[in-house]
Amino acid sequence: MSSFILDYYNYRIVAQYYDAFIRGLGNTIWAASISLVLSLILGTILAILLFSKWAVLRQLIHGYITFIRGTPLLVQIYLVYFGLPVLFPFTLKWPEMSLGIAALVLNCAPYMCEIIRTGIESVARGQVEAAKAVGMSYGQRLRHIVLPQAFANVIPPVIGQTAVLIKDTSLLSLITVFELTSAGILLNSERVRPNEGFLTIAVAYLAIYLLVLLLSHAVKQKLAGPAWNVKG
Repeated sequence: MSSFILDYYNYRIVAQYYDAFIRGLGNTIWAASISLVLSLILGTILAILLFSKWAVLRQLIHGYITFIRGTPLLVQIYLVYFGLPVLFPFTLKWPEMSLGIAALVLNCAPYMCEIIRTGIESVARGQVEAAKAVGMSYGQRLRHIVLPQAFANVIPPVIGQTAVLIKDTSLLSLITVFELTSAGILLNSERVRPNEGFLTIAVAYLAIYLLVLLLSHAVKQKLAGPAWNVKG
């Protein structure tokens, strides 16, 4: 039985590349985490601006969202990798990881924007009017009334987009960022063992996704309060 397993998945070979997989996993988590935080920030700003009275600003944001949705992420990564240093010379000194994160943020932010916009629209209008009645400013209404409820309402789609973002980090290997997929490619290129290389990658991505689900459950429970705990 052990011989049969080793023929199809030789874990001893994988163990020899332990350092490479740990390094790749760390870079994947780092890239996904930073991209997620920045995407949420940029997406929230864009979602708020979509409610602006300035039609030109709204049209520009819609154009940006349409461009991102209508073009492949791989093309966007290449555009950022080769184009950003041309448009902004100071980015010439940026490492590949920073350029890759910039591409992921620019790709993910529009999706987060649409998710958060939906969450904002789900907040009861009466609560906003009540906040106005007690003298809250626009910023206070956003900070204390609208955004907390909006984020609580959109946790499931945000988690779904986070899972997509984590998997999208695999494309950074194409601009020489050493992440999880790069470790599997390295193993396969040196030992010609695709099962060991790519199955290990798949299991690692699945483990990250399950961890995200657990964290999201804890966050949703915290935001929803005791009533959700009793219901759950």
